[in-house]
Amino acid sequence: MLAINAKYVHSSLSAWILAESIPRFARVKHDVEVVEATINQSDEEIVSLVAAQSPDVVGISTYIWNAGKLPKLLELLRKLLPETVFVLGGPEATHNTEYWLANGADFVARGEGERSFPALLDELVDGETPNPIVESIPIDEFSNPCSEAYFASLKNKIAYLETSRGCPFSCAFCLSAGTNVRFMPIDKAFAQIDKLSKSGVRTIKFVDRTFNCDKARAYEIFEYVIDLDTDCCFHFEVAADLFDERTITLLSTAPHGRIQFEAGLQSFFPPALEASSRKTDLELAKQNLRALLRGDNIHIHVDLIAGLPYETLPDLANSFDRAYKIGAHHLQLGFLKLLHGSKLREQYENIIIHAETPPYEVICSPWLSADDLKIIKHTENALQRTYNQGRFLSTLKYVLETSNLRPFSLYRGLGEFAPNHGMHLDKYAELIYEHFATLPNVNPDELRDCMTVDWLERHNRKNMPNFLKNRRRDDG
Repeated sequence: MLAINAKYVHSSLSAWILAESIPRFARVKHDVEVVEATINQSDEEIVSLVAAQSPDVVGISTYIWNAGKLPKLLELLRKLLPETVFVLGGPEATHNTEYWLANGADFVARGEGERSFPALLDELVDGETPNPIVESIPIDEFSNPCSEAYFASLKNKIAYLETSRGCPFSCAFCLSAGTNVRFMPIDKAFAQIDKLSKSGVRTIKFVDRTFNCDKARAYEIFEYVIDLDTDCCFHFEVAADLFDERTITLLSTAPHGRIQFEAGLQSFFPPALEASSRKTDLELAKQNLRALLRGDNIHIHVDLIAGLPYETLPDLANSFDRAYKIGAHHLQLGFLKLLHGSKLREQYENIIIHAETPPYEVICSPWLSADDLKIIKHTENALQRTYNQGRFLSTLKYVLETSNLRPFSLYRGLGEFAPNHGMHLDKYAELIYEHFATLPNVNPDELRDCMTVDWLERHNRKNMPNFLKNRRRDDG
């Protein structure tokens, strides 16, 4: 099994689940090895890692983060391993099957692969000629990838855990929309959580699409992880409007740093939500998120999507401002991706112009021009380099309150004045000061004081930018 992750700190749950399922479901004994690489490694290095195993069959999980790398990689693998069979699975292969069969894959395993992939391996050993499109065979019980080899692979990485599959909601931009939800038995979920919490990993991310769609079950798991004797942080993707008072009260008892939530709000513009089949009680979501934030023990991450149908730049700015005022620790301003297999792609592929290559990001639409998207990119850059990294927080608060600018306008202005793509932090800090000092009612001395405090809270005094050091000397 070959997994190509987006970053070194990521791990591949799917590869290890398949590795566990092969001996469980195959009729014939197969030797299984998992090779994990990243998109930042060269094709030649990845090919070398695979070739070292002398494989008869290579299974590869395809996602938007690695799909762009795969055609050339498969071409190189075929040259070096001409007798090897290549099987592609995962969402990209599942929903773009013909493309992959024409670009390096011998077989495409669509949907869930725990039963279908071992069955294909058996057929190949038996000398049969299987259909190149391998259809999913759903499983009744969840896999348990928690082997010694799996734990060894997790060193210094994030662990992923799946305790449910599917999602009851119908968001048109998501591949899990409207699929039946199946849950791992709660005792087995507890057992896997316990094992992972003792494996040495620091962060365990649940990949359940809407973790709290079953409120009672979510409560049980929250209660379990709160009571664990561990330093692990547990990350859940949740629908903020589904929390009830009982659950919020329980969560207020969690040890600091034990739990973090990612809550997708996506937009505050009703036509965009309706076009995306997104149903959220936004006022209740805001109320619940603020209640969780008051506990000061849970990290809250909220998401918006730029590029949804009907949402113009002013509409998006309004969504941004409303989301920002919730006060979450992280506000992700993402960009619409028209994924193969999504309802939104089916409905708007010829209306919303998007990149033809992964991750299929929006380029322009009847509601957002390319220039509008450039503005949003600048805004996102400034947000990411400051607020989302916990930098200059008191400075941002001071400037917002003093200038009376809306949050979107503030970050847009900073992003356009100082686009930061790898700029050294002390240089960026100086540009922040230079720009903010020109804003209405901002006092340059008070601004510098705020930035000095922020810098000293995060960084060594010796590394302080000269413009802040000089101010300190001038003050005696």
